[in-house]
Amino acid sequence: MQLTAPEIPVIDQAYSKLSNSITVEWAAVPGATSYLLTAQDGESLIENTVINSPGTVTGLKAATLYKITIRSINSGGRSLPSPSKKAKTVLAAPVLSVSSPSYDSIVVRWEAVNMAVGFSVSIMRSDGLGSMMKENTTQTSLVFTSLDPGTLYTIKAHAWNVNGIPGDDFTYNQITSPHAPSDIQVAFDSGALRATVSWMPTEGTLNYSVTASCEASNLNCSTSSTSCTLASLHCGSEYSVYVVANNGAGSSKPTDAVSLRTVPCAPGSITIKEDSPGDLSVSWSNVDLGDYYVVFVKSDDGLEVHCNTSHTQCQFQSDCGFTYFISVFAYNKAGQSPLGDVFNYTTAPCCPSDFYPVFVSSNTVEIVWSPVRGAEMYETKAVDGIGIVLCNDTATICILSALHCNTQYNITVYSFNEIRGSNTSCSSKYVATAPCSPEIKNISKDDLSIISVHWQANNDEAMYTVTARGETGLWHCTNSGNSCSITDLPCGSVFSISAVASTTAGQSLPSSSVPLETAPCCPTNMTVTQVMQSIINISWSVGAGAQTYVTTLESPKGQIKCHTLQNHCLLGCITCATNYTVSLQVISESGLTSDCTYQDYSSSACCPSGVKLYRLGNNGIRIHWRASARSIKYSTDLYGSKGNFTCTPISGLSYCDVTEIPCGDVYTVVVSPVPERGSKLTFCPKKIYSVTCSGSSVGMGTRTHSEFHLY
Repeated sequence: MQLTAPEIPVIDQAYSKLSNSITVEWAAVPGATSYLLTAQDGESLIENTVINSPGTVTGLKAATLYKITIRSINSGGRSLPSPSKKAKTVLAAPVLSVSSPSYDSIVVRWEAVNMAVGFSVSIMRSDGLGSMMKENTTQTSLVFTSLDPGTLYTIKAHAWNVNGIPGDDFTYNQITSPHAPSDIQVAFDSGALRATVSWMPTEGTLNYSVTASCEASNLNCSTSSTSCTLASLHCGSEYSVYVVANNGAGSSKPTDAVSLRTVPCAPGSITIKEDSPGDLSVSWSNVDLGDYYVVFVKSDDGLEVHCNTSHTQCQFQSDCGFTYFISVFAYNKAGQSPLGDVFNYTTAPCCPSDFYPVFVSSNTVEIVWSPVRGAEMYETKAVDGIGIVLCNDTATICILSALHCNTQYNITVYSFNEIRGSNTSCSSKYVATAPCSPEIKNISKDDLSIISVHWQANNDEAMYTVTARGETGLWHCTNSGNSCSITDLPCGSVFSISAVASTTAGQSLPSSSVPLETAPCCPTNMTVTQVMQSIINISWSVGAGAQTYVTTLESPKGQIKCHTLQNHCLLGCITCATNYTVSLQVISESGLTSDCTYQDYSSSACCPSGVKLYRLGNNGIRIHWRASARSIKYSTDLYGSKGNFTCTPISGLSYCDVTEIPCGDVYTVVVSPVPERGSKLTFCPKKIYSVTCSGSSVGMGTRTHSEFHLY
């Protein structure tokens, strides 16, 4: 079903309570769901949609006449405008400017309001206490006095027109300025150079400002509590301290000033002198507000002393090798001055007094000592009357080199540090260097195992030791003169001969070595072996130091020699049954010789000749020969496959019988002289015989077979 627009509403009344709006009242129209209010002042048209009566048109201008109409609305459309009514908006509220120039007054100011002929202003405490004060005026300012300090007040103001109709209200809250604080207290912290200021609180104060002023500067602090700390105060100053209370309205009057006197400043122009070793003098300049002074002197080992005086100088005892840390403070009733510059003064280092040599040679002295207090470096000086040798090092050891041997030196160890330099009062000691090295002039051989060594004695009160150093050991001799003898030197050895000198100061370096070779050693053992009747082999043990050997056999018949690198030699042309003298010459690589004599040697007896075999009975044979001499004893040996046989007749016989010999075999027959000592000779000729078991003869021959039969 199609709805039609609702009926035209009728305005009952239109009025203004606020300067920017007009309120309209009307009777409700059936079927209307909302209403459109219109306000027109000839220049502008303002519309507002509302649901029901009463409705308000907003966004209007103050003190302005508007023509008001209304339309009803539903889904079918809008009605025609209602008959209009005129209504005028009230005056705008004055805009207040409020201040509290003192703790008991408030000043209210505003700009003129359009169409206003007068103003009404009221004031009362915001907490409701006390009574309200109200003033009407045609002016644009009012002053309210006799107010409470630091108290919040509520101020209301409106304008009215010629009809006496009031306009909008303007409300403003203003607090009065606070009263100045009372009971000001100042507590001074001399160590931190700060002061804590406290006071009794005042009503309505947001925060407090504290000012400390002196000729040099002003210091400030602010707080919301009842105390405040003034930091970074200047030493040696006198301040005037006052407090001001603050809130939103402004500040109170300053309190009466309180005097604050700080500690004196640290003394300056500090001078430290060491008038004499062990006596320190400290002086300084006078300071403002200082009543007396205290000087603290602390050594680097932790020990501290002090001096209290009203003057500007103090005396202290000091020790060597210390660094002293010195500070000067001034005092007054407020306390101690701040710490000024801390000065350090280093005394001269102590002298090493326990130095001593730990090594002394002909040209070097090694000095050691214990560390001394305050020393960063040491200088060692050695003076011999001719020159000076210096050694500088940070260690407690010094090696003085390039010194003269057999010389007395005056040695001093000085301590040094970078600040004070060298301590020149150190004492010295005498140290002698070791003797000079002797020079070997000559070595003579007094015997095969004895040598004499001669040297040049060039030291005072020295003892000389000569050493022969060989592969097998050391040999020594000692003398305070210029020669000594070494005995029992082994043969066949090479020695290095050197000499050293010794005194109470030490031992010299060895002299230049002189080589010495002793004659080669004779072999300890010699063996002569007859290899053949005319050949012998001579062997011997190795002689120390020997390179070649010359062997000699000598008899009335002549001399036989053999020169060899070996330790054996074959000699031919030996005559049997002859006595020989045996000698051996040992020769070293350098040509030194030793003649060695051994016991005589006798060659063996000559081998027999004409060896023959004859039958003796059924199973025996006789061996016969021609002897080279009647007194020689011979031995006969038969070697066959069926057995070996030996017979040895008494001396002087030239035959030998062998019984029970098996026939049918071939025998090797050897007849040899029997030596008095040693083993049986094996070099005599061998003959081979065949012994048969039939016939009556024995076949014989050299390297041939003969038959010899036995029955």
